[in-house]
Amino acid sequence: MSTSQRLGAGRYIGAVQAPETTVTSVHQLTTADGAKVSGILWVVPGARTVVTLMHPRQDVTHHVLVPELLARGYAVWTQGTRSVNNDIALVHEQALLDAAAGHVFLRESGFAHVITLGHSGGGTLSAFYHQQATLPPGQRLTHTPAGRPVDLAEANLPVPDGAVFMAPHPGQGALLLRLIDPSVVDESDPLSVDSELNAFDSANGFAEPPRSSSYSPEFITRYRAAQLARVARLDEIARARVADANAARRSYKATSNPLDRRAALAPRVLTVYRTDADLRFTDLSLNPNERPYGSLFGRRPDLTNYGLVGFGRFATPDAWLSTWSGLSSNADFLRCAPAVTAPTLFVELTGDQACFPEDAKTMVDALGSTDKTHVRVAGTHFGGPITEGAPTGASLAAADIGDWLTTRFP
Repeated sequence: MSTSQRLGAGRYIGAVQAPETTVTSVHQLTTADGAKVSGILWVVPGARTVVTLMHPRQDVTHHVLVPELLARGYAVWTQGTRSVNNDIALVHEQALLDAAAGHVFLRESGFAHVITLGHSGGGTLSAFYHQQATLPPGQRLTHTPAGRPVDLAEANLPVPDGAVFMAPHPGQGALLLRLIDPSVVDESDPLSVDSELNAFDSANGFAEPPRSSSYSPEFITRYRAAQLARVARLDEIARARVADANAARRSYKATSNPLDRRAALAPRVLTVYRTDADLRFTDLSLNPNERPYGSLFGRRPDLTNYGLVGFGRFATPDAWLSTWSGLSSNADFLRCAPAVTAPTLFVELTGDQACFPEDAKTMVDALGSTDKTHVRVAGTHFGGPITEGAPTGASLAAADIGDWLTTRFP
């Protein structure tokens, strides 16, 4: 049994080798607000266009597209945020400053063209960057959703020359709004459940895996409304904790009481139970495509929903409001897409478990570019094959991305 089979989600895809002529260099950059971020520049002889790969929460150093792009004659820049592989404190507005440091470095390195490539959650981060970079400095965001100041106006945000989106989901918050389990009735109890909202109860249409479940329209409507309500409740908790920290900070400034200083620094991390419960994971008749049964985390959402691994499971109040709240986050693909006016390629994967066909159409329609191309390739969200022995979605996507780049940026 292969690694990807054992992991279930098909997340780890074998890649071709980078050309022997590739020269790699590691760079540490300082952001406009003084944070340190690092990236790797991969260059092949003659490359004048660089493709920048970035994800808000994951290390993309070994992304499957890196060698594919190098083999086609393009340089590649892979970069992490200040929160790479640890998104407990991930604030998307700060991640824009991280991305900006990379773009400044690439411009100073002399490349003729800089192209963003956003895969999965990297897609919305890319769209968010395009949105803020194209605004006059005085119109950029000045605060995070939690009220933390962020000086995007004074930062240098070079505008990219093109954008590629591969299997972009609608944003961390918008995605979690679909995945969060609304049957949780007690945020301190991972097993608490409202049976009338339990997606994994046969009384509501659930079938034992791998048979597809069948949820009624009435249940789906109640379920989605309850998902919205749970996110709103979590927003209230997060904002209350932000207010408590701010009150303690003000009190410390007035009294110098060390207890207030400690209270202001205490992060009060939110623990968000059960975030792997999108009805489409188990009912394949909903927004049908070629996706396999199961979620991004495994073949048994009825079990992984209760496990440790999942989106947004642990977050500071600031990170929850900026990244994981579908009601508060600024990093929303549809909201940012109209500002993406550079030539754009959108790669839809036909077996995606996070970007469904109706999502892809809506997202493409929202893009502001007058030069946009929408292609569909057979593959799952992380670029795996639809069926065993078939070409990987990543390799098929790489071919289309290479053709598009050659046409627009030869």
